[in-house]
Amino acid sequence: MDHKKKTSTLFLRKDIKTDLYKKTGLEKSLTAFSLITMGVGAIVGAGIFITPGIIAAKYAGPGAFLSFVVAAIVCSLAALCYSEFSSTIPLAGSAYTYIYAVFGEFIAWILGWALVSEYLFSVSAVAASWSSYFQNILAGFHWYLPEAFRAAYGTAGMPHAIFDLPAFIIIMLLSFLLIGGVRESAQINAIMVILKIIVIILFIVVGVFYIRPENYHPFLPFGMKGVVSGAAVAFYAYIGFDAVSTAAEEVKNPQKNVPLGIIGSLLIATVLYIALSLVLVGMVKYTHLNVADPVAYALHFIHQNWVSGIVSLGAVIGMTTVLMVFLYGGTRLVFAISRDGLLPRVFSRLSTKTHVPVTNTWLFGILGSFFACVIPIDKITELVNIGTLFAFAMVSIGIVFLRRNPEFKELDSAFKVPFYPVLPIVSFILCVILMFELKSFTWIAFFIWLVIGLIFYFSYGYRHSVVRNRYHSENK
Repeated sequence: MDHKKKTSTLFLRKDIKTDLYKKTGLEKSLTAFSLITMGVGAIVGAGIFITPGIIAAKYAGPGAFLSFVVAAIVCSLAALCYSEFSSTIPLAGSAYTYIYAVFGEFIAWILGWALVSEYLFSVSAVAASWSSYFQNILAGFHWYLPEAFRAAYGTAGMPHAIFDLPAFIIIMLLSFLLIGGVRESAQINAIMVILKIIVIILFIVVGVFYIRPENYHPFLPFGMKGVVSGAAVAFYAYIGFDAVSTAAEEVKNPQKNVPLGIIGSLLIATVLYIALSLVLVGMVKYTHLNVADPVAYALHFIHQNWVSGIVSLGAVIGMTTVLMVFLYGGTRLVFAISRDGLLPRVFSRLSTKTHVPVTNTWLFGILGSFFACVIPIDKITELVNIGTLFAFAMVSIGIVFLRRNPEFKELDSAFKVPFYPVLPIVSFILCVILMFELKSFTWIAFFIWLVIGLIFYFSYGYRHSVVRNRYHSENK
């Protein structure tokens, strides 16, 4: 094959109609409510108990809620684009599948590989946080693990730590639960999400009686620049809605229910973040909130220790739902990539009993637990934001190409992005701006991850691609 022809086949686009009209083996059992609880479960996690305090203390002061508003606006624009894609192409794989259909295989692989890092490192980071909160609860009963098993080697403040045992156990338990079937997992997730929301509302209801108006002054001590910088931090709290669209093939009436799940979960999460931020900075002066657990700190500050214990339990429940959704989303992403031949086919094999990719789920869980157990949390969170922003940017600009491509005009689409093409382009620009707010180390780590992905693609994926092999067989 000459160089020009080889280059052109790098950008072969996936004919999604083949997958749309065939039975994939995944069971359609999820409803709009399942998706909303899944989205809220991913978005409203540990972040709601941590990031409002950090953003208030370091970036936006009492105006911290504005950072969440800005981040929500950026995410909502991307969510609109995701909604149109998911209602047009209701397949597993989320942004990876959308970009494969619009821009071709090579760009799809880069994006898919970036998203694998988002899910994998999110699982690892949240598991490490879960472990810390869980051990705090145990400490309340004067129960302590041996220091060697409390955290990963190199964790600050724990010189004798070697392996994070609680993080390993929770990921393995949730992987086992997911293997039992998506309907059962969704039901358990819904129960935990409802409990988590009750805990957050309890904090807001109790805290509102301890608000001191003077704590809201000065309102924006760092100016609007602080609000924007805070939005880059707040953005991490919202990334979970991407996981909703990975479920498209397991949803009843996906054209209608997936957009409802994405937009509904984002709206609920935004209201909760804004309300909690406003109450938090009203209870305690913003300068005192740069602590690991600002919500619990605020409750101790007003001598409501009984609520603090409930909130700590709520944080553990909250992070459990985040873990479950990210594990689920990551396994469905790997399933979609494997089905296309770019990863070994064993990862897309489904259990005949539960219709779940079992090997894929165990491998993803083991890798996630490995990173959580042996690498300090501050080292594994760096890749999450940039991979997500990259995906959001590509999906946003992808809407322009989706609308211009005549192949997609005959497909049913229950949702269209309003104010086209302005909103998709604005969404793309805002995502790129936030990407450049990230640290240089994050960009270096992202580049190294992509190089590893390219090596794998050209050594395995390129030769085993289902789309490329079909193209060659049709053009012999």
